[in-house]
Amino acid sequence: MIEISESAQRHFRKLIEREALPGLGVRLSALHPGTPRADVRLEFAEPGDLQGDEWAVDCEGFTLWLDAASVRWLDGALIDYETRATGGQLQIRAPKIRGEAPAESASLVERVRWVVEHEINPQLASHRGHVSVQEVTADGVVVLRFGGGCHGCGMADVTLKQGIEKTLLQRVPGVTAVRDATDHATGAAPYIRRDSAA
Repeated sequence: MIEISESAQRHFRKLIEREALPGLGVRLSALHPGTPRADVRLEFAEPGDLQGDEWAVDCEGFTLWLDAASVRWLDGALIDYETRATGGQLQIRAPKIRGEAPAESASLVERVRWVVEHEINPQLASHRGHVSVQEVTADGVVVLRFGGGCHGCGMADVTLKQGIEKTLLQRVPGVTAVRDATDHATGAAPYIRRDSAA
């Protein structure tokens, strides 16, 4: 389940005692679980703030409420409080929050989508871009659509061949090629204009 270090429990107890509200506890939930944007939300909660389906983790002097929909994503999480010379730092490590890569036995589509969402799109985000999987054919051809800063970008062909295709061929057995189905002439805000890329 979830492990809360003694130092984290002391930290929460001190904050809760200062508030002096009956039944005040701490609620933990996962935001955007299973995606590269996954994060945790930790907040104080009074009994009236609860939905009623939270899981209760009894700690000394307070209760940690775990959002029911977040349980599988936060399994194995560690909450710790590290004291430093300049104060303290609360740390939450949730190793499953971004999800787990599909097994080799998963469908080709699942494995392609995982690599696109967890490896390729985070890199493209630095250029305000992204790709989406339009289709994976029976013979292993992945058909993509570029969006954001990649839609209409003069470097989209290079990104496709030297970045995306290379990554998918190496990381996903069964992929034979990658194709672009984007009409780049309609890109509204390309990272690099097509006429300036030549």
